[in-house]
Amino acid sequence: MGETAFTYEALPMRVVFGAGSLARVPDEVARLGLRRVLVLSTPRGRELADRLAESLGHASAGVFDRAREHVPVETAEAARAAAKDAGADGCLAVGGGSTIGLGKAIALETGLPVIAVPTTYAGSEMTPVWGLTEAGRKRTGRDPAVLPRTVVYDPELTVGLPLEVSATSGFNAVAHAIEALYAPDASPIVSLMAEEGVRSLLSALPALAIHADDPYARVEALRGAWLCGACLGATTMSLHHKLCHVLGGTFGLPHAATHTVVLPYTAAFNLPAAPAAERILRRATDTFDVPGHLARLSTALGAPPSLTALGLTATDLPRVIEQVLAAPYANPRPVTRDALESLLTEALHGMPAVGERGFR
Repeated sequence: MGETAFTYEALPMRVVFGAGSLARVPDEVARLGLRRVLVLSTPRGRELADRLAESLGHASAGVFDRAREHVPVETAEAARAAAKDAGADGCLAVGGGSTIGLGKAIALETGLPVIAVPTTYAGSEMTPVWGLTEAGRKRTGRDPAVLPRTVVYDPELTVGLPLEVSATSGFNAVAHAIEALYAPDASPIVSLMAEEGVRSLLSALPALAIHADDPYARVEALRGAWLCGACLGATTMSLHHKLCHVLGGTFGLPHAATHTVVLPYTAAFNLPAAPAAERILRRATDTFDVPGHLARLSTALGAPPSLTALGLTATDLPRVIEQVLAAPYANPRPVTRDALESLLTEALHGMPAVGERGFR
């Protein structure tokens, strides 16, 4: 195969996008032929879940509002039991990555179709990637059965989203795109989506900090989330995601915030070994120092500045390193114990100017 040859497999996905699209959810349920749909949410998202359940009328099988971060297996089992007891033939996941991840966990074992209604910018609704946490370990996989059949993007649902949540969920999506640029199965198609997704999100988030109700910025942020999520759906994950899965699954660190804190450091580590990806990101961010820009922008938007701020301590680092080395992901640069120690130490303390720092 020549350098221009590649393989790209498009995922079967229906997207309904636009302000007011929430009203179209009952039609999408009917389109899939579903008659008993279990609505999923977190406790905080219960009010919106109840509204959707009411809009479904007789097609509603009730609400399960116990979605949690990192999808504990106990939560997944309880949700599957609730779906079975309700006679559900499908699930409607409304919320962020936690709720959509729960819908995927149900689909993984039961095959029930999922409709996703995202309310943040994480982008997980566009992937066949699932994750479950058991006994302090998070395991992930890919299965087309968990890919939502329909995604309904309504920018109006993000009105009132706190800026920090907007920022961290958006940077979570940006991490998907950045890793897709240097993935072993990257392609020109994915690179185009990644560049535009990063540009859309990293221009929309500062605009939301100035005008929280800016409708154009909310549209751009959701569009960026869609594109970045689609990048993850089409490629394999690397060091960044491995680190975040360990930090979240074993230490309980918040998912999106962990991605946000770690991203500048993994970018600083990997981009020197991925010059094509770095060129794309320099265009998308309009800056020479991509890692430094990511760090400065995220903290300016109110995201946590370090792993210490999320609750990690120096005594935790050896466990993180052992887990990452025990099951490594494909990565453009070899991952050594010394390199991990340097990277994690810098992330732990939120050291500045990461784009100018080196790793052993």
